[in-house]
Amino acid sequence: MAIKRSIIFRVGIIYLFFLGLSFWLIFELISLKLFEADQWKAISHSGNDRNIVDANRGEILDVNGRKLACSVPSYRLYMDLLAEGLTDELFNAHIDSLAWHLSNFFRDKSAAAYKRDLTLARQNGRRYHMVHPRRISYTDLQKVNNFPLFRLGRNRGGFIPEQFDRRELPFGSLAARTIGKLYGESSKGGMVGLEHAYNDVLSGTPGSSAMKRVSGRWVPEVVVPPVDGLDIVTTIDIAIQDVAEHALRNQLVRHNASHGVAILMEVQTGAIKAIANLHRIRQGVYIEDYFNYAIGASTEPGSTFKLPVIMAALEDRAIRITDSIDTGNGAFRYFDQVMRDSNPSGFGKLSVSEIFEKSSNIGISRIIFDSYKDNPRRFVDRLYNMDLNQPLGVEIHGEGRPLIKYPGDNSWSGTTLPWMSIGYEVKLTPLQTLTFYNAVANKGRMVKPKFVKGYSRHGRMVKRFSSEVINPSIASRETIETAHQLLLGVVERGTATNIRNRQYTIAGKTGTAQVARGAEGYRGGGNVEYQASFVGYFPADNPRYSCIVVVSAPSNNVYYGNVVAGTVFREISDRVYATTIHEASTPVIVAQNPNAVLPFSKGGTRDELNKIYSRLGLPVYDKSTETEWISTMATDSAIVMRPRTIPPGLVPSVIGMGAKDAIAVLENAGLNVHIQGVGRVVSQSLAAGTSFRRGNTIYIRLN
Repeated sequence: MAIKRSIIFRVGIIYLFFLGLSFWLIFELISLKLFEADQWKAISHSGNDRNIVDANRGEILDVNGRKLACSVPSYRLYMDLLAEGLTDELFNAHIDSLAWHLSNFFRDKSAAAYKRDLTLARQNGRRYHMVHPRRISYTDLQKVNNFPLFRLGRNRGGFIPEQFDRRELPFGSLAARTIGKLYGESSKGGMVGLEHAYNDVLSGTPGSSAMKRVSGRWVPEVVVPPVDGLDIVTTIDIAIQDVAEHALRNQLVRHNASHGVAILMEVQTGAIKAIANLHRIRQGVYIEDYFNYAIGASTEPGSTFKLPVIMAALEDRAIRITDSIDTGNGAFRYFDQVMRDSNPSGFGKLSVSEIFEKSSNIGISRIIFDSYKDNPRRFVDRLYNMDLNQPLGVEIHGEGRPLIKYPGDNSWSGTTLPWMSIGYEVKLTPLQTLTFYNAVANKGRMVKPKFVKGYSRHGRMVKRFSSEVINPSIASRETIETAHQLLLGVVERGTATNIRNRQYTIAGKTGTAQVARGAEGYRGGGNVEYQASFVGYFPADNPRYSCIVVVSAPSNNVYYGNVVAGTVFREISDRVYATTIHEASTPVIVAQNPNAVLPFSKGGTRDELNKIYSRLGLPVYDKSTETEWISTMATDSAIVMRPRTIPPGLVPSVIGMGAKDAIAVLENAGLNVHIQGVGRVVSQSLAAGTSFRRGNTIYIRLN
């Protein structure tokens, strides 16, 4: 009996053991399936080396195909000192000559030092040793590829060049803020401007490669090729952009202004041909890449707002331009506030057209207050019907919102109506104001500003964008024609007679506004800050372009729109008219061959270029003022020459020059020059206008 119980006990123990083992195995299988599947899948693929293959970022081009932003590769040199094919015999046979080549190329330490570093790295088993921290160009990489050991490649020579793409602006600061820039890590894409707005188009689609280790060697398993990004063809004409930025910068320096904007738009299409945003960083120095004031700065426009105001009254037939209004002796009270005219003694009785031409605050405000004080909603509704209260919806991020108060708002007061009529208690960006004036030039048809013409690949357009209409008619034909006559009168007889031109007509409006500074108001600290502006279009009899210039906080006690902003408008319009519109200046060479295109010439010395242009019979618009070194711009009908300033002690700008002239300028300044590429200079490693020491090295890239 005892033996039987012993046998049963042992069998029970064995049974329980196997039963427990079964439960454990079932639990492990379930756990593996539910909780550890991803981990083991990863382990199963650990023998594969999978990489993302980046697509090449597309370029940003001007309307004529010139590169505004492009990616330029650079390379940093690494070495796998334990590469499979790099035997001791091979390493020892070539290390001396490799060290000599590296020392001779980088010129920072001796060949013995390079040999010591590489030998020590091999002894320490370094698989990714940085040969030198400096990045080199593609041209230099071709030289380095022929160095001893490096010419044997990665497996036998251990050579690993790591590529970095650097985004460059071949035309420097021109339109830099609108073109935009990338984040520090380019993989994050565009940060601002067109780089941000069209990031998905420019970025393309990355591919992937998979390398599998077979018998101790890496072999390709799968390759999915990347799809490179498309090129963005903008509406910007870099030659006109240069004109606009140059004119604006000179005026900002002259008046020591805080910042300024200049925009040129094509009337019928809304295409932006130039857009300059300059900001003062110190006395006399202005930069483009700070803030896009043209799109993002929503401010009180001042007297340029009087055009939609007077058009609203004309649409409602509240006035006729021949009506007479008594503007008084220069001051007029609305409730507890006094409105003043620019003429301290007043203008007396004026017709509506004279009120607009002289920009009488009292005259405009009396028209609107008397016409709409009992029904201000009617007035504001009329402004809303002109789409002044709506953002334009441009693709570039950061558009400032317009502000047109409405009766019943918490901020509406008894004085809102008269002050709104002269451009206060409302806010618009420069681009929004320009779009409205452009609609008047376009016979009432308001088109959305357009920055991009389309997409291209390898020089062929793959998509084109048509103009987008915001409002087919902002006002009646009669009102538009009257508005046109009023704007002509401002230049012919009013506040902007200083910018009249005998060759062509200009229509536009001056603006001078006090700038409110938050809680401090308009007279914070006892000082008054002004914003000067001029907006209009030309030629007035057949408008081709509209333009706005806004200058913020001019000093030296000069702040009126006609002087500060109007003169910039005039310089831009003169240059654009002379080079793109005025057919009388078209040279014989073009007349004989209507398909002829003037060459995009390099900058250089004035005398040499004049000889070349004279021999070829090319028309020249010379603004170089007899200086030796000049820069040039090719337009549809002439080559424009302007002085190239070379300040002593600062790095000269050689962008646009040929190799010979660039070397002469830089070496005369005391710099050592290294050249990459052929053609004309598109970038330089030391920024123009910065200080340097004699003997410093500058790298210039030609294309």
